[in-house]
Amino acid sequence: MNLEHLKQIDPEIYEATYREVKREEDKIILIASENYASKAVLEAQGSVFTNKYAEGYPFRRYYGGCEFADIVESLAIERAKKLFGADHINVQPHSGTQANMAVFFSVLNYGDTILGMSLNHGGHLSHGAPVNFTGMLYKTVFYGVDRDSGLIDMNEVRELANKHKPKIIIVGASAYSRIIDFEAFGNIAKETGALLLADIAHIAGLVATGLHPSPVPYCDFITSTTHKTLRGPRGGLILCKEQYAKVIDKMVFPGIQGGPLMHVIAAKAVAFKEALTEEFKEYQRQVILNSKRLAENLKNQGFDIISGGTDNHLMLVDLRRKNVTGKDAEDALDKAGITANKNAIPFDDKPASITSGLRLGTPSVTSRGMKEREMDLIAEFITDAIKNTNNLSKLKEISEKVKKLGRKFPVYNI
Repeated sequence: MNLEHLKQIDPEIYEATYREVKREEDKIILIASENYASKAVLEAQGSVFTNKYAEGYPFRRYYGGCEFADIVESLAIERAKKLFGADHINVQPHSGTQANMAVFFSVLNYGDTILGMSLNHGGHLSHGAPVNFTGMLYKTVFYGVDRDSGLIDMNEVRELANKHKPKIIIVGASAYSRIIDFEAFGNIAKETGALLLADIAHIAGLVATGLHPSPVPYCDFITSTTHKTLRGPRGGLILCKEQYAKVIDKMVFPGIQGGPLMHVIAAKAVAFKEALTEEFKEYQRQVILNSKRLAENLKNQGFDIISGGTDNHLMLVDLRRKNVTGKDAEDALDKAGITANKNAIPFDDKPASITSGLRLGTPSVTSRGMKEREMDLIAEFITDAIKNTNNLSKLKEISEKVKKLGRKFPVYNI
């Protein structure tokens, strides 16, 4: 990574950037929503397209000089269509939440009812949480998982949909480790006259490579981020049926956004091209293999995994039997050189600032080239760290082992 100009002009930002590079090299990152973007993606995002205003859409801009921006955005759209097979795609949303906002503002009125997955059961803030704009503007109803199985309670979804008649049903999660049955949600939406939105931000890379069922045949709208398992830049994406194309495009711009971030769209285009390769499909296969192996190892070490395991890139660990909170586990792991995040578990009795759970994901470690053998080691590190949350010398000892493992799988070669 060439940071020479930054070092000369702004030593403070250079120092923070360099230390972040070192952090990403030296620590094992198990945050399920993070990944390592490729050098090509980073180069595109740091390109001269940072300079360009391009309000509007390809070949329909409000600024001159957009001929090359048009090429970039057209390629991003074309490649995303190949990946997902959707009728229409908008690559301009700045984030996954703004992608959701565009959908809601396109088809909902103030006070309409939405049915989404409870944040406490693995849903996302933008699916109706009271602190989010969705909870402020709409009447929100939530479904969750079955207490015993940890799986989405489809009977509850159907009952709530029939009772409350939501204008839109949201399917998707940020902490759910099993296959989502989009067809079943589609049937419930048809039965109750609801629109259906799938938020696949977490599983987009798996969907794109056919390793998770696609929501495209069953949903009116699909939103996603472009980082996480897609391994692109931080940004958003909307897929929809052709009948909603005009209203979605008009809501993204000029409805809720001004000029698109052309440097980010260029990076999205690069990420989509990378995702079309056989190497990317093999990567996604390994993400799942690693996730399953890590979950099984942790179960063997006496950890409870919500739903009993995982079918995707993440797992939700119930720490109650270990008598450790999510916050304390996160802090101990950080001292041990492992970056993860505390997370509420279904029916959690602790506040969001503490939690009883830990969310772990394998996209980042898989991007580094780690496989099942390394998952065995990481499970040992996690187990030792959580056994020794207050033993600083032991946690430091684990962190040295983590660094040693990381050096075998360099990210930036600094």
